[in-house]
Amino acid sequence: MGILEEIDKGESKKLEFKEILPNNESIAKTIIAFSNTSGGKLIIGVNDKRQIVGLDEDLDIFEVQDRLASIIYDNCYPNIIPEIYTTNIDGKIIMIIKVFRGNLLPYYLRKKGKNNGVYIRIGATNRKASFDNILDLERQRRNISFDEEINYEIDFNSLDLSPLKFKFEDINKKIDLEKLQNLKLIRKEKAIIYPTNALLLVLGKYENCVIKCSRFKGNTMDIFLDKKEYHGDLFSQIEKTESFIKNHINLKGEVKGLQRTDTYEIPIEAIREAIINAVIHRDYVNMGRDIKVGIYDDLVNIVSPGSFPNTITQEDILEGRSEVRNKVVARVFKELNYIEQWGSGIKRIKSSCINKGLKEPEIRECGDFVNVDIYREVPESAGKVPESAGKVPERYEELTNQENKILFYVKDYGEIKTKDVVKILDIKDRRAREILKSMVHKKFLRVQGRGKNTHYVLSK
Repeated sequence: MGILEEIDKGESKKLEFKEILPNNESIAKTIIAFSNTSGGKLIIGVNDKRQIVGLDEDLDIFEVQDRLASIIYDNCYPNIIPEIYTTNIDGKIIMIIKVFRGNLLPYYLRKKGKNNGVYIRIGATNRKASFDNILDLERQRRNISFDEEINYEIDFNSLDLSPLKFKFEDINKKIDLEKLQNLKLIRKEKAIIYPTNALLLVLGKYENCVIKCSRFKGNTMDIFLDKKEYHGDLFSQIEKTESFIKNHINLKGEVKGLQRTDTYEIPIEAIREAIINAVIHRDYVNMGRDIKVGIYDDLVNIVSPGSFPNTITQEDILEGRSEVRNKVVARVFKELNYIEQWGSGIKRIKSSCINKGLKEPEIRECGDFVNVDIYREVPESAGKVPESAGKVPERYEELTNQENKILFYVKDYGEIKTKDVVKILDIKDRRAREILKSMVHKKFLRVQGRGKNTHYVLSK
């Protein structure tokens, strides 16, 4: 990418503009933030509107380069060696300070020390690193991940490993102490077994191992229609979140010959892949944040804490480059066949939606979180029953998305039974009966038959 293309894209995690030479500390903070994150370029002579204004013609370019090198050397620790050069664009000179991601993390302002002088790049801004950020940078220097570390506070023998064991049994594999150790879910020290953070994450033992799901009315967060919080092991969270989304998007049936096929408006492959990516790649270091899923009339939105790993950019991710933040958690999910191939998830999300005729999903880094937007098939009709769906009471606006699906089914088949509701909504038998009873009470449906022959038809 040429320098003009970079400037045209605007400031980002790897690019910052200054119209004139900034003060010494401002320069040092930016260089430190780049070194601690993904590297980057500080361009002097470009304003906030991406206009090239150039340097003052009276400046001695060589003197400025020497001054910048001295500022960086004197203020940054460990030492950072940047590339400093100029470029002539239409007769205007701009100066570029290019910095690569460092190997001696964390870098900090010399005069403030490591506890107070570390800066990282979040979006297009420099932010002072928190204590947790600093610890994470130190882990990155040692090339280990948070989930690999031992947790000495929780007794391994107090943990219920059944969710993990059941998942391995589902694929005809056994998991014993040796397997747990090989997967780095446990570590032994002086004959004592300790869990690693990864085991506690997989079992959902940390407070931020939560997925919060919401269905909103319309295209904003102003009004809730439904919301759930899912705790527990990561596998059950994924399954429950997928069911929540299924219950709030449209299901339609196609009859080909004698066969009926029910399909969701969004490919389930895309939904499942997006949820799994969020769980595996999110930042678990910050204990105050969780995954959020929002369902709107026009899209499904999944927000995952933490930006992309520091060594790669959004462009790298979209091209299929894989960099795993939680190495052990990812390895467990790969072992359990949740991951087919490294780096292929985003491509599958996009291709499955495009092949279905949907708008291409958007996956982007927004500050210190990753945002995924998967667009729905017919935004304007989401949450409503169209007139073409058959004879439906005029009060259909009162219906939930689950009730809409039941009405669609009744129109197609003429009737519905409790077991059908259990299947199409993926809910328990008791809950299915409650929904049907409510729809009868509202006079949307009426009951026919008794006992095993009980079924429901549209109310006249």
